Amino acid sequence: MLRLLRLVPDQTNINFFRYKFIAIAFSLALAVASIFSLATKGLNFGIDFRGGILIEVRDLASSKGATLDLGGLREKMGELGLGEIALQEFGTGHDILIRIQQQPGGEAGQQAAVEKVRAALGTTDYDFRRVEFVGPKVGDELKRAGLWAVILSLIGITIYIWFRFEFPFAINALFITAHDILTTLGLFSLLQLDFNLTSVAAILTLAGYSLNDTVVVFDRVRENMRKYRKMPLEQLLNKSINDTLSRTISTSLATLLAVMAILFFAGPVVQGFALAMAWGILVGTYSSIYVGCPFLLWLIDDKKRALYFNPEAKREEAGFGGA
Repeated sequence: MLRLLRLVPDQTNINFFRYKFIAIAFSLALAVASIFSLATKGLNFGIDFRGGILIEVRDLASSKGATLDLGGLREKMGELGLGEIALQEFGTGHDILIRIQQQPGGEAGQQAAVEKVRAALGTTDYDFRRVEFVGPKVGDELKRAGLWAVILSLIGITIYIWFRFEFPFAINALFITAHDILTTLGLFSLLQLDFNLTSVAAILTLAGYSLNDTVVVFDRVRENMRKYRKMPLEQLLNKSINDTLSRTISTSLATLLAVMAILFFAGPVVQGFALAMAWGILVGTYSSIYVGCPFLLWLIDDKKRALYFNPEAKREEAGFGGA
């Protein structure tokens, strides 16, 4: 049974470095496209960052068996003259999120907009379950907090890899994680998906996932460097990828299946989170193989390799070894 479930055969010997320049060119193209989209289209910030009104209502009629008329409700909301309004069905199919843009007139203006919605919907047909106000100042503070969260996570990843391995590996891990985060932001920008606090959580989660995948490969690289001291570096890196390929594919596929279930069945409220995670798993698996290891070829030469990963060489460098 275990042999039937094994996705990658034992002792694989795939030459991943055969297409390293094509892979690097593809990664650069993804990064440039992401930067271009972010510079021209930007992110479609949700109400968490832009400010506005969030109302959660339950359609009492549909909860009793009637069909939810989201189109008619959208038309009714459009007649209120409140500017941009977005409606989103979620949960069991009876609940609706109503997002309304920031209204003029401060808090009184926001309250007046909510009362308009209450009057238009009525309290007999709809149950108002939640009303939230997000001001533009709070939105700006959340933007800065989200940005700092991503920056500090990258710094933390670099410091961890530096202490766990060596400095070239830390630079490499930073490069890989930044690549994965940038392309995910580019996906949000290109598709103009709603970018909110849940999206920030997805970015931080995929940064951790990308790091986990990278550490597994790096750990085998370090082990093989000590075991095969005279093996050419490109051949050694390729062997390390093959050694961890079964674990990488199995873990990524299992995680991806769980995320796809959320993406297709959990509703639109967490759709942005699930899509970011799905993309992050795919690009993270790709980058740990085709971006990280080829980049190590330029960061580690034979002299650094002997110094970092040969204990005897470290002793001689410190003046303790050698005849």
